[in-house]
Amino acid sequence: MTYETFALRFVEEDNTMLDPKEHVVEIGRRMAGRWSANAAGGNISLRVEDKIYISPRFADYKWGWQLEPEQIIFGPIYGDSLLDHPSFSREGRAHLAIYRAIPEARAIIHAHPFHVMPFCAAAKPIEPLIDAATIFGTVKPVPYAPPNSQELADNIVDGLRGQEDLIATFAAPVIMPKHGVMIAGKDLYAALETLIKIDMNAWCILAQKLL
Repeated sequence: MTYETFALRFVEEDNTMLDPKEHVVEIGRRMAGRWSANAAGGNISLRVEDKIYISPRFADYKWGWQLEPEQIIFGPIYGDSLLDHPSFSREGRAHLAIYRAIPEARAIIHAHPFHVMPFCAAAKPIEPLIDAATIFGTVKPVPYAPPNSQELADNIVDGLRGQEDLIATFAAPVIMPKHGVMIAGKDLYAALETLIKIDMNAWCILAQKLL
């Protein structure tokens, strides 16, 4: 796939084409605009051929997701050279593992959405309550493993296996116990939409207690 073909997949409303770095920056700002700083913490990445473009470490806490394209880290998916980069995102190991194991994944968002976090803390699945969430079925937790570990990366990959068709056509989420969510999708817009939908679904589940 040429860069021109890739760029045409990401056309904004004003028909401005974004390069991969600009696209990661734009999605990060959209994500931060929907949640507070803590809830918007995490990382965002995009795959272009055999390269990964990923938000830097502390994109939220240090930069408030107000990033510039030159801050986006990029490098080869196959190989571990990025693991030694001082600004490589701490869950970048999981992003690399997903791209290597699931070729249908073209974009990934890891986040800590406010209404989903109680389910993450309790390692509880999120059942689809609203129509918008039925496409994902039950969002299940993967086995717990320490943050930033290869074990956690492997557990996430295992949790996404069997959902390749959904990833290829839209996106699929999994719960990281005590941590957050990981979403792999066909592009960053689909991954962000998935994040929004599962957070709204989680809020509806929690709000049932008030009725």
